[in-house]
Amino acid sequence: MDTLHKCGLCPRGCEIAPGKAGHCRARGVPEGGAEGGVVSLNYGRLTSVALDPIEKKPLFRYHPGSMILSVGSFGCNLRCPWCQNHGISMAGAEDAEAEEVSPEALVSLAERYVPSGNIGVAFTYNEPLIGIEYVRDTSKLLKGRGLKSILVTNGYIDPGRFEGLLPLIDAMNIDLKSINPDFYKKIGGDLDTVLQNIRLAASRCHVELTCLLINGENDSEGEMERYAEFMSSVSPELPLHISRFFPRYRMKGSEMTSIRSMKRFEEIAGRRLKHVRLGNI
Repeated sequence: MDTLHKCGLCPRGCEIAPGKAGHCRARGVPEGGAEGGVVSLNYGRLTSVALDPIEKKPLFRYHPGSMILSVGSFGCNLRCPWCQNHGISMAGAEDAEAEEVSPEALVSLAERYVPSGNIGVAFTYNEPLIGIEYVRDTSKLLKGRGLKSILVTNGYIDPGRFEGLLPLIDAMNIDLKSINPDFYKKIGGDLDTVLQNIRLAASRCHVELTCLLINGENDSEGEMERYAEFMSSVSPELPLHISRFFPRYRMKGSEMTSIRSMKRFEEIAGRRLKHVRLGNI
């Protein structure tokens, strides 16, 4: 019987047999790799590369007007049925169309775009923290070249591993999907872990939060109040992006978020927070 190897990167704690991948599909145990244990399967394997305005990450209070080289790989440790990037976030090593790009090559590419306003690299599109080794190695090089390292993340990672990465990260947007623990259970996550990591990150670097507002899921006024209350307990200066749900992936038959709900959240959050922004309406 194959020995199982535990991955402790996120609280899910997958136990993985040789030749198999964990829930995220981006971490696994090589065939016959009993000694090495769990490794990153998406290290340096990029599925998406684009030079974007930093406001698209979204970050609107961090170097506004600048550009950022945005990169993604494959895999995710949550299962959001509305995911707009499900083509890569739900893919694994065997079905993702990816190109090998070393940390050194990525940093060189980022430098090439500096004359176009680029300030660094944003790890985004899929969940970057499941490939923490690549983020770490690239971010070390970025620091040495005076460039910024940015995360766009769900924040669902072991807090100890997360804290160890933070000295290398300059800014991040964390997708706080809900303030309801049951909501997180439905998508395979844990609210308390994400809240702890938001507090950790906000104490170390620039942080902005995004909430994708979904009809009947996380848009009650009570939840909006609790969401704003949590954010203000971290800091009233913490920026909030309120994003509109559009039918995607396994929720194609659902209705897009009403503008009325979004504006109501803006009003409620604005009582406690200094920086609230409505997106894509």
